[in-house]
Amino acid sequence: MKTITPEEVLNLFDANEDLHIVDVREDEEVANGVIPGAIHMPLGQILERFNELNKETPYIFVCHAGGRSFSACSYLEGKGYDVTNLEGGMSAWDGELEF
Repeated sequence: MKTITPEEVLNLFDANEDLHIVDVREDEEVANGVIPGAIHMPLGQILERFNELNKETPYIFVCHAGGRSFSACSYLEGKGYDVTNLEGGMSAWDGELEF
């Protein structure tokens, strides 16, 4: 499975790359802020909502520390999606947040 560091994501933002980030944390967690532009899709909804994602689009998955996003990536990678796990999750994120 591919991984990316928060620093690498910040560099891609700085380079104006078009990023597709999926936050798999729960509602009460995202209330504390999300990475700008992230899609909120709680891990418990991945099985019923993964068809909302485009198989041709690369996605970066994030959770609090990296475990739940790893699970989401493992599942979706098996379905043929282009997914990358954000190392350390939001606990390692040092960039801007949207509320």
